[in-house]
Amino acid sequence: MADFPFRLPLLALSLCSALTMSLASAPVAAQADPTIPFDQITKSAANDAPAGLSAELMYRLLLADIALQRGEAGIAARAYFESAREAQSATLARRATEIGVASRQMGLALDAAKLWSELDPSAERPKQVIAQISSGLMAKGGAAEGVDIDLKAQLERALTDAATSPPALADAFLQLNRVLAQETDKMAAFKLVSLLVQPYPKVPEAHFALALAALNAGLGDTAMMNTAMQAIDRALTQKPAWDRAALLKAEILAKKSTVSAIQYLEQFVKDEPKSRPAWGALAQFYVEQKRYADARAIFQRLWDEDKSGREFEFGVAVLSMQMKDWATAERLFEELKNADYGENGVVEMHLAQIAEDSGRYELAIERYKAVPEGERGWLASLRIAAMMAKLDRLPEARQYLADLQAVTVEQQVQVRQIDAQLLKDAGDNKGAFDVLTGALQTYPDEPDLLYDVAMVAEKLDKIDLAEQQLKRLIELKPDNAQALNALGYTLVDRTPRTAEGYDLIERALKLEPADPFILDSMGWALFRLGKHEQAVEFLRRAMAERPDAEIAAHLGEVLWSKGERTAAQEVWQLQLKTTPDNAFLQDTVRRLSQ
Repeated sequence: MADFPFRLPLLALSLCSALTMSLASAPVAAQADPTIPFDQITKSAANDAPAGLSAELMYRLLLADIALQRGEAGIAARAYFESAREAQSATLARRATEIGVASRQMGLALDAAKLWSELDPSAERPKQVIAQISSGLMAKGGAAEGVDIDLKAQLERALTDAATSPPALADAFLQLNRVLAQETDKMAAFKLVSLLVQPYPKVPEAHFALALAALNAGLGDTAMMNTAMQAIDRALTQKPAWDRAALLKAEILAKKSTVSAIQYLEQFVKDEPKSRPAWGALAQFYVEQKRYADARAIFQRLWDEDKSGREFEFGVAVLSMQMKDWATAERLFEELKNADYGENGVVEMHLAQIAEDSGRYELAIERYKAVPEGERGWLASLRIAAMMAKLDRLPEARQYLADLQAVTVEQQVQVRQIDAQLLKDAGDNKGAFDVLTGALQTYPDEPDLLYDVAMVAEKLDKIDLAEQQLKRLIELKPDNAQALNALGYTLVDRTPRTAEGYDLIERALKLEPADPFILDSMGWALFRLGKHEQAVEFLRRAMAERPDAEIAAHLGEVLWSKGERTAAQEVWQLQLKTTPDNAFLQDTVRRLSQ
């Protein structure tokens, strides 16, 4: 388990943002078909509201936004509907409709859809919603109450009614898995879908619906995954250029082999070079495989085809940053800044991080100061302290943090965390411990502080205290994979209680099966249990996910103990080129090489 500092995950977040934009026209199928995700409809209604609204109506919209963000969809949907009716706004009626459908308030969704259709007669979506609710395809509570004979008959009638129009029937099948999204028994939902599609063997959307239901029901089940693959292949046989089906096939393939998914999409885009969704999905898989150059080439291609597509330029810039091509990344982000692209502060934040990552700390401070106020502005202000410390101005950095206007509890905790991190980076673990324990007295049971105190306590050989804090964190958050992993690793590495630690790491791994630090902990636990071959397997997986000095130290030590000393030295020396000053790795090499 590697210990890593508080850091802004800008690259990962930005890359996800860029990929999402490239896929916006047709997201990966299995992610697109469940009920509409609230994060796609929770943007402020004030941005969509028509001009000239009264203060009272704007206030109502603000309350609706707040209700939606708090998960009170019923209140939000009603408020949007009433606002739409008063303002005669099709945009607000659309919002009320989608929230009503997503939260399964079908009566309100029907009223909102009728209003939307009246205000915008050319819109097709409200007509579809009206037809589906009226026919029972979206009947309130149907799926949630269980898949039964009545629901089957209801859905059969809806599909029969839709069959008079091929486009309507196709859309009904594409909606089918959304209708059943809240059904907890996914196998029952699959069986229902398999019965519903039988009368429609020549409808590719029916096969698509069956494939998606099988995928949702059969994760880890080889037979069900084979069923999903057979169904999606039938859909693609009938509709070969259908990129939405291609994306679903790639997702099914990826459950077994990401390489197979990539090979399939590479062939698909070769046959269908104009399919932006397929190109975007391929780029996403490349990123998962850390093939950043290949992913960047795709974004470059999409940008070359559409120079107005700033989201593609943004993707090229982010991937250039990931590849440490600072010159290209900086040039593109400057262009994006001049074009006023993106959300508040996003481009400025990237420019600042480029300066930081390329070692220009004075410039980084200037750029972090230029990030506009807001959430990014606050995070930028925290990075300024880190830059000061890197310029050997630790007292100034700590005073700067003390003077920051931290308003919320979260901000106040973050200030203490950063202060402690600066001390840790300077080698003052005792000082960091004092800062964190003082903060914990002010904010008892704050999860982040409990975790950080435990990590520093372990470095100070206060193992009992580390265990105590992590157990308390697990009491508060039983499914916190990082806490389970930290406690498990501590027991494995610092106590004789290896089996107990292994069990905790195993629980963490079930929650986060691809986390490199948990994979590292599992490898180290297996090594301590004498299972060297299995240990190497987990540690190599961890290194593939994230090349890290501590993981490299562990992998090398296991290889060394197996007598594979040349291989161990290769692992160590390769990592030392990247992190030559890492004390843990240096100590491991020195200890074993003597």
